Amino acid sequence: MSTSALKPTTERASELRANLSEIRDRIKQAYGSAPRSTSYRREPTFVAVSKYKPASDIVGCYQDGQRDYGENYVQELVDKAAQLPQDIRWYFIGTLQSNKAKMLATIPNLYSIHTLTSQKTASSLNKYLPETRTDPLNVFIQVNTSGEDNKSGLAPSLSSPSELLDLANHVVMACPRLKLLGLMTIGSLAESLHAKEALENRDFEALARVRDQLEEKLREGEGGKWGDEDGRLILSMGMSADFEAAIRSGSGMVRVGSSVFGERRKKGE
Repeated sequence: MSTSALKPTTERASELRANLSEIRDRIKQAYGSAPRSTSYRREPTFVAVSKYKPASDIVGCYQDGQRDYGENYVQELVDKAAQLPQDIRWYFIGTLQSNKAKMLATIPNLYSIHTLTSQKTASSLNKYLPETRTDPLNVFIQVNTSGEDNKSGLAPSLSSPSELLDLANHVVMACPRLKLLGLMTIGSLAESLHAKEALENRDFEALARVRDQLEEKLREGEGGKWGDEDGRLILSMGMSADFEAAIRSGSGMVRVGSSVFGERRKKGE
């Protein structure tokens, strides 16, 4: 699809390029300085979070080579995907209810969902993904490592009974059109502030430990495909305020929005 009608102004395009360059440099530096014992095998994927931002902003970033974008709302993602290039990789990172799964499944270039928390939603996605789709849809299970009531996600526990382990097994064994690619968390604000001083984040370290334990459980299971090409679950953690600490803790995917696009309007404004 032509993007000529959606081009940003020259000034805005220049601003976006500068922001992208800065974030890419910071990711590279954080990855280069991360302990090899904790770092991901490859430089983390940079997902530009474009919620509430116009399609013209995405075109500006696209023209600078950015292909990975995260959206929080199903309808907004559906609308943007319909008018933007098909080689964009879309990441759904908002709260997902099972009744929205059918709408999301219709997006041909939906690359992954980061907020899976229930077997019902996993089954719905698996049911509605079209047979014409050649690759499985990557999913991340959201884990609430901070224990905060205002955050979604499953408890970071694999002790029986464990919703996290049950959901992981359900995706791997009962949802052939899905692929369990990793785990996602949103660290607490307090930990983000702490990380700036101490260069660590306990929420991110907790997710790394849970990932290692879950991999052991999955290897002991009945098979099924999961993880990246190296057989590891990817950690999706780190946003504008704390992505460097996340990379030091082993994040393989960071979700950065305001540092690229600027502050967002509130929903409905």
